[in-house]
Amino acid sequence: MNAMRATGTCACGHEGVLPGRIDGRPACRTCSGVRVNIDCRRCGAETELYRNQMCQRCVLADLVDAAFADPQTGKVSAQLRPVTDAIKSMERANSGLTWIRQKHVHTMLREIAATSPVTHTSMDRLDRGRTRDYIRGLLVEHGVLEPRDELIARFTEWADDAEDRLTDADHRAIIHRYIRWKHLRHMRTDSPISNGTFLRAKQVTTVAIEFCNWLTDNGKTLASATQGDLDTWLAEGATTRLMVAWFLTWTRTAQVTDPALTVPRHRRGTAARLPHDDQAGALDHVLTSSEWSSRNQFAALLVLVFAQPIARIVQLRWDDVTIAPDNVTVNVAGMPIRLDHPLDGPVRDLATNPEQANTAAHLDSPWIFRGAMPGNHVTAMHVRRQLRPLFSSLAARLGTLTELSRQAPVAILAEALGYTAATLEKHAAVSGADYGRYVSDLAQA
Repeated sequence: MNAMRATGTCACGHEGVLPGRIDGRPACRTCSGVRVNIDCRRCGAETELYRNQMCQRCVLADLVDAAFADPQTGKVSAQLRPVTDAIKSMERANSGLTWIRQKHVHTMLREIAATSPVTHTSMDRLDRGRTRDYIRGLLVEHGVLEPRDELIARFTEWADDAEDRLTDADHRAIIHRYIRWKHLRHMRTDSPISNGTFLRAKQVTTVAIEFCNWLTDNGKTLASATQGDLDTWLAEGATTRLMVAWFLTWTRTAQVTDPALTVPRHRRGTAARLPHDDQAGALDHVLTSSEWSSRNQFAALLVLVFAQPIARIVQLRWDDVTIAPDNVTVNVAGMPIRLDHPLDGPVRDLATNPEQANTAAHLDSPWIFRGAMPGNHVTAMHVRRQLRPLFSSLAARLGTLTELSRQAPVAILAEALGYTAATLEKHAAVSGADYGRYVSDLAQA
């Protein structure tokens, strides 16, 4: 079996499977005299046979046609053909076989094939989960379905279930209005939204529902809630309850609650900063360790050296990068940042061997940080988890900003790194830098 998997170029010039050996070197069937059937009976390709004397790619093609076939006609519809062609031609046929042979995948594909035409609405009726999301992504990536903001769709779906957790009908009506007129209107205006916006909307709504249910349990309503009620509820739970301020701002405007209700402000500026020595140690580890993928190395460098937020990093596209013989330039915030050796290494590696390139999930993807979901970049949360064993991305970013504010004027840093001058002024204050004195010295020069 191992001999049938050996491929390369024989001494005679034949390229393909080399099942025999001559003088210790792999050799083709003709030169070695080894007789073994390695010709696919369907396509004739010389390769390891997978099943029924056929290669992996031909077996995959049969499974794809069977899964996507319209039960009425027994054929793949013209609408679905672009995605079936993409799966059949993916770089690694064995990956496609592993995926499509899973029972839950095959079952869902059969349900989709029985629907004509396939729409986002018909997809919404299928069982929720990653399988449905992945298949929908494939359909969008290959032009079967129109693109839509999936995070808005996911929030809408989540909100329908969340409203059912309310125990009072009046409160349910208020939360329904809040979700529609506050969150969804904001999301549709700013579409496409970030994962952070999606998660924050869920958390704020969850806190609002918890507050409403607490009021119901204590014989109160939003209209009758007092400052004492609010303070008691806040004191009984975690600090995340402070996020009810977002909800109460809306209820105040909507004249639902007493406008005098006040939520204590969350203290800002208390997040930990990674010390300079720890930053240097982390950077050295990232550049020298073989345990890190090129993608994680690149993300870590942008955090440790240039204080870039993960949410911004994951949205980088290949047209933001210019690769020259001596260096690499990355446009991270409207300004080009030059990466010299050895900082340019991870980008060059990614350009040569982009991740997620061997499946049908990414068709000429523009994303540097390709995600598992077809056509999408990786989530910021996933990258943070990847970096967390070495450092907190927030602590590292704040530490870098503190160090940089000691070395350069705030105005220059703000423009180069994509921050507001006000934000960097705060870091300058932490580092002991005095930008006002810098401006004064310039004026007197």
